[in-house]
Amino acid sequence: MKQLRRPARRALLVVHVSVSVAWLGLSLGLLTLGITAYTTQDPSLTEAAYRAMQVFADWLLAPVALLTLGTGLVLSLGTPWGLARHRWVWIKFWITLATAAATIFALRPEITHAAAAGVPDLSLVAAPTVSTGAYLFMTAISVLKPWGPTRRGRRLRESARFRKTVDASAPLRRA
Repeated sequence: MKQLRRPARRALLVVHVSVSVAWLGLSLGLLTLGITAYTTQDPSLTEAAYRAMQVFADWLLAPVALLTLGTGLVLSLGTPWGLARHRWVWIKFWITLATAAATIFALRPEITHAAAAGVPDLSLVAAPTVSTGAYLFMTAISVLKPWGPTRRGRRLRESARFRKTVDASAPLRRA
């Protein structure tokens, strides 16, 4: 994929960060509702909390997860960071893919089941806890950019240096 132009890259970055923050906030909201439903002694509050979780799950979880994955993928492929050039980008991609799949195929059905049953479910505390931790970890590595380039990234960097050296010596050979 060719490099994104600056205005497109910046606009896409704003969308990506916004939906990523929304996903983190949504996860924290689901965690709060899950804890409330699990710890309360009031069955009507348990049912209400699970119904609220179901509204978020039905309307927001899948679109936010897929938009985060999609914008991140386009950004990685359309910028010098690349998808497989730096370990932190590669790790973020796989964690985002795994959490999006878990959100869509496991968490949403579990929320639907809990809303219908109306009984406390510890998995609806555990799942948002794990996802919140994953999103916070991805935020940290986005800011810190640890671990350096991948093997592919090092190879691409070396070939770029070689091309630069060859191009710099080209005028000397012509003389």
